[in-house]
Amino acid sequence: MRLPALFHAPHRVMFLAGATQGLLAMLWWAVDLAARHGGLQAAPAWPLPAPWLHAVLMGLGFFTFFIFGFVMTAGPRWQAAAPVGRASYLAAFALMGAGWLGFYAALWLPALLVPALAVVVAGWCAGLPALWRVARTPSKEQTHILAVVGGLTFGAVLLAAFLAFAAGAPAWLGQLAVKGAPWFFLLPVFTAVCHRMVPFFSSAVIPRYRVVRPLWLLHLLLACYAAHGALEVAGLPQWTWLADLPAALAALWLSWAWQLRRCLAVRLLAVLHVAFLWLGASLALHAAGSLLLLTGAGALGLAPLHALTLGFFASVAIGMVTRVTLGHSGRPLAADNATWLVFWGMQGVAVLRVVAEFVLLPGAASLSFLAALGWLAVFGLWYAKFAPAYLKPRADGQPG
Repeated sequence: MRLPALFHAPHRVMFLAGATQGLLAMLWWAVDLAARHGGLQAAPAWPLPAPWLHAVLMGLGFFTFFIFGFVMTAGPRWQAAAPVGRASYLAAFALMGAGWLGFYAALWLPALLVPALAVVVAGWCAGLPALWRVARTPSKEQTHILAVVGGLTFGAVLLAAFLAFAAGAPAWLGQLAVKGAPWFFLLPVFTAVCHRMVPFFSSAVIPRYRVVRPLWLLHLLLACYAAHGALEVAGLPQWTWLADLPAALAALWLSWAWQLRRCLAVRLLAVLHVAFLWLGASLALHAAGSLLLLTGAGALGLAPLHALTLGFFASVAIGMVTRVTLGHSGRPLAADNATWLVFWGMQGVAVLRVVAEFVLLPGAASLSFLAALGWLAVFGLWYAKFAPAYLKPRADGQPG
């Protein structure tokens, strides 16, 4: 029996799940903010503190589907390895999808929280062996695939730590998951993908483009992320500038070396370059915030974190996922007006959430609440435009 088109390729099931998660996670967060900051309703009683649940949903539940879908599709091509088998990606998709649905049910039925997270961890682990097979395939260059698959493995460990905390283990395990996810999981993955793909995509469309991709700089960034994460988890945020400052300079230099200005002429390429610029800016904000703590001159709150998560991670996800979706659905690799609007709308949401740390408005005027609504509007438009592609055969009749 031939399976529906949705199950024909890993990016189809994973991207659809990730897109759906992006709407559900932010819808729940908007409901929570409407109560706690907007005063529009009574504050619900969640099984764990809302900020922790939000951090886990976004850091370990939303981007994960997109990462699995991307690396299960691109990884074998990077390494000239055999494709990821259907059993592997469908098992990972089914278990993680079922687990996160159980997580939402657990918000009202707390007894479901631990088993739901256990199912998610099982799904994550079901997808890793196939990716490690790809990563171990001999090739001329393995740094990028090892960084991506290694980051995914750390992500599974962090989610397992949060599962243990939810089951009654010490609170430091929950803090490890919440604070460690950006530095030990997401940043290694997103940086390695950008380091490999952004100059490659640029060279394909920009005349006389010189590819700059020094591996030593990627190693430096990965080391800085590990150092920041260790200091953060150890409760020493005033010293993270020692890692953040060199990382910011390295990322900003890459934006310059990758010829950001020239690449703005091609929309689908521009979204990746603008998204990557957020990495240098967010790391600079982290360095500034750390130095303010060290000198006792103040703090930047969650502004650096949201510049990283909404500015860099979300923007790169939109750019990369859109590109893969267009290419693997048999459509032209071009960003139309709606896609362009979605991307710049997400930039507005990121700026709004960063500003929310410094401009505190009461009730429904809370900028954090408005940023959540903005996400739902912007990402909802992206969902309506691209999600149907995962359910249909390719427009060019090719398999996949």
